Amino acid sequence: MTPASQHKAHAPRHVRVFVLTVSDTRTEDNDEGGRICREQVEARGYTVAGKAIVRDEPTLVQGLISRIADEAAADVVISTGGTGISRRDNTYEAVAALLEKRLDGFGELFRMLSYAEIGSSAMMSRAVAGLYRGLVIFAVPGSPHAVRLAMEKLIGPELGHLKFEARR
Repeated sequence: MTPASQHKAHAPRHVRVFVLTVSDTRTEDNDEGGRICREQVEARGYTVAGKAIVRDEPTLVQGLISRIADEAAADVVISTGGTGISRRDNTYEAVAALLEKRLDGFGELFRMLSYAEIGSSAMMSRAVAGLYRGLVIFAVPGSPHAVRLAMEKLIGPELGHLKFEARR
């Protein structure tokens, strides 16, 4: 058994995930990315600890993530949206400023997988992940396809392992 598989074998089965949609236009009715993320979390047997839609304003994003950390309301936050390069895309700046430890491999792998599917426009994704006060945070693009890719290929398979490592 490899060290990674040993860690995964001891990974907690209970992981609480807060799903945060960052958007100036999404509502409960049209938040497809957030819905897919929640479905993927539950399909793996984990708990959706909460959900919210906030405008793409760094202070709002950081305030909510800080509150989740303060209240120990979740083990993981997965945000969707606001990771592009338009003027209103500020999620990367908001999340990156909080991170105490970065998981650079997440963004690199996400862009690599995206490139295989959509080509060179994958370079415009500023997907990022890391740790903030013991909370694992992911910021992924808001498109349903990007959310599904991130959840199925990268985040979902590692949720328990990520919680285990973040709490060691």
